[in-house]
Amino acid sequence: MRLLACAVFLALWLPAQGASAQSPAGPGLVLGRLKYGGGGDWYSNPTSLPNLARALAERTAIPIERREEARVAPLDDELFDYPFLYMNGHGQIRLTEAEAARLRRYLLGGGFLFADDNYGMDPSFRAAMRQVFPDRPLVEVPFAHAVYHSFYDFDNGPPKIHEHDGKPPRGLGIFDRGRLVVFYTYEADIGDGLEDADVHGDPPEKREEAMRMAVNVVVYALTGESATVRLAGASEERPAAEGP
Repeated sequence: MRLLACAVFLALWLPAQGASAQSPAGPGLVLGRLKYGGGGDWYSNPTSLPNLARALAERTAIPIERREEARVAPLDDELFDYPFLYMNGHGQIRLTEAEAARLRRYLLGGGFLFADDNYGMDPSFRAAMRQVFPDRPLVEVPFAHAVYHSFYDFDNGPPKIHEHDGKPPRGLGIFDRGRLVVFYTYEADIGDGLEDADVHGDPPEKREEAMRMAVNVVVYALTGESATVRLAGASEERPAAEGP
């Protein structure tokens, strides 16, 4: 399976490289955006993933094949080519039974989904996840989990980028045999913070918080609980924090 092969390659390559993130050996990562039905704006925040890919190339040793995102639907043949999928939006998400079953197969087979509520998709996202994983609820991800410490440290969970209704930002997840397979940021607006500076007018410190959180999620998705992570060009390795 190409997805698993790619994930294994990247996980092994990441701690082994020490000199530069600009000269990857072989094919690299392409960030995937999940297309979904229901009328929601799955295409929102169009500059988020290209900016995230640029940051990964500059800050980590993850080989990046291209900075443009790949757009993929659950039933597309190429779904399993992408070890990391991102989804966001403001509106309705609807999955068919076949799409839910395919996403479940993808996630249990080594794939990873990072979902970020753009404010408005929460009720339908939760319903979609119950469809994909009727046996696995969304749960709070502990602050000590590796997703918050895989590259940068977030001791209090995900950062708050935009204020909507006074609720704290939350990081929720679905686990499979100890591996976080779905990470969901709620009341945080990470994707808005990844966009070009002139889109939302967020201050530089907020955009940096969002980028650091997103980098953490990608690093965790590719390395899991036990990998070591090396800063691009640095000689010191940091062990990832252990999760539940």
